[in-house]
Amino acid sequence: MRVRADDPHRPWHEPGVYTPAPGVHRIPLPLPGDALRAVNVYAVELADGVLLVDAGQVFSGAEEQLEQALGALGRGLSDVRQVLVTHVHRDHYTLAVGLRRRTGVPVALGEGAKKSLSVANTDAFALAPQVAALHRCGADAIIAAIAGTSGRDGMPVDIWEEPDTWLADGATVPAGERTLTAVATPGHTAGHLVFHDAASALLFAGDHVLPHITPSIGFEAVPVPHPLRDYLGSLRRVRALPDAMLLPAHGSVVPRAHARIDELLAHHDTRLADTFAAVRAGRETAYAAAGGLTWTRRGRRLEELDPFNQMLAVLETAAHLDVLVLQGELVVEERDGVAGYGAA
Repeated sequence: MRVRADDPHRPWHEPGVYTPAPGVHRIPLPLPGDALRAVNVYAVELADGVLLVDAGQVFSGAEEQLEQALGALGRGLSDVRQVLVTHVHRDHYTLAVGLRRRTGVPVALGEGAKKSLSVANTDAFALAPQVAALHRCGADAIIAAIAGTSGRDGMPVDIWEEPDTWLADGATVPAGERTLTAVATPGHTAGHLVFHDAASALLFAGDHVLPHITPSIGFEAVPVPHPLRDYLGSLRRVRALPDAMLLPAHGSVVPRAHARIDELLAHHDTRLADTFAAVRAGRETAYAAAGGLTWTRRGRRLEELDPFNQMLAVLETAAHLDVLVLQGELVVEERDGVAGYGAA
């Protein structure tokens, strides 16, 4: 494995060590069996080692690949001085815990993840909140299809240990000559952070801003009432920062973040309009409305998705419907625990 300049024409998930900016290295780590294929971990050079932004997933071959990548930089796992994790999903957080068990490296996570992490590290998390939400959406057929699915994606209960540091919004982290500022960006998860290096115009964006896809909204152990409202607010907050190179967790590096944020905001404006139109056409529940929309960049129908992604699609539709209610465009009425929507 060798270090090379980051090249947008290469497959972004191809193993290697890529350098999008001086002293910053992108290391794609594998996610076997996951449609995302890989997660980007960023190694920031320090005088005496490296700082990692995100860490990867345990039991995926990622630890071995990370060790090889650090070796190409003349470093080893014992030279990792700190891990900053953007959010608590398995492909970002669990290997951070694994590295801490091996080397003692301190791990930092956004304080907004406290509630979900407190549930994930018990036996209580089995998609119970999502099942309740699916019933409210009129999607009992999906509940039957996901029976027995674990919200931990096969991760052991004990891997969800607490971090060494809970990072608050606005916390600053020294990284050699750099200063990384934690910016709270709830939406994808309640505790999501991005890390902004204003001096070098770099944005370590996690899953908040992705170059090729839109992130799922609000999937975690303890969901919040209005994740899409939170996400849109977070997008606008990051859009108000000075423009910066987008260093995403999944996908290629993008020279400027603002343009992609504008695309994501426009996408959700279109999605809100399409969801409103589905209700006006008589699709009164989130399940029915989701069935009238298309999904993924390939424009698939809801029934073409696997049960887990059907769940995500329906819950995201519900999030759009609830934003339309907040905006006064729709009204909602619950009957037997199922939410029905209509034009205001």
